[in-house]
Amino acid sequence: MNAILNPSAVPTVIGTPWEGGFYAGLISYKGDVYAQVVAPKSEGQLPGKHEWGKYGTEIPGAASFFDGFANTRAMAESGLVIAERVLELRIGGFDDWHIPARDQLELGYRGFKPTAEENWVYRNGDNPSSVPVGYPYTIRLPGQTDVELFRDGATEAFDDEWYWSSTQFSAYDAWTQSFDDGYQTYASKDTKGRVRAFRSIKI
Repeated sequence: MNAILNPSAVPTVIGTPWEGGFYAGLISYKGDVYAQVVAPKSEGQLPGKHEWGKYGTEIPGAASFFDGFANTRAMAESGLVIAERVLELRIGGFDDWHIPARDQLELGYRGFKPTAEENWVYRNGDNPSSVPVGYPYTIRLPGQTDVELFRDGATEAFDDEWYWSSTQFSAYDAWTQSFDDGYQTYASKDTKGRVRAFRSIKI
């Protein structure tokens, strides 16, 4: 989170190419607002699937629901490979890419849901950090994204499966977000899942 931008510079349309990736909406915490950017898939999604890492070990500083950069840095300092790899990314001239926190990743699903599948509705989508605040999904909302590049089969589409967040749930689990039906849960840290980088820019 190195940059600070004037609010007038922030796009108004989700999916606008911007700041090295694609505009994904706003997150608020500690009285400040941060614009979210999803990395281009070809450069910002780690190939294959990966363990979160260190099953049975609680990582200090990796429990934020909204600050993925702090989480990812804490993970890397503890030797977690996926965090080290994401922090090494240099995309569009920017070097502050990170694994999104739980609420950042939810915002990605809300704006870039790749398919028209029904949503899993039991409390999934509750996002107190987003601007505006996100409420639980309905079966049909959010629907398939209007951003053509992110629709199923297109070049930027999230895979129709679950992704890791950087938010630790316990010594044994971390939060995940499914991009098929929106299911928010946690998975064992030694399970393999997808990883896609975000940026978070203070405005």
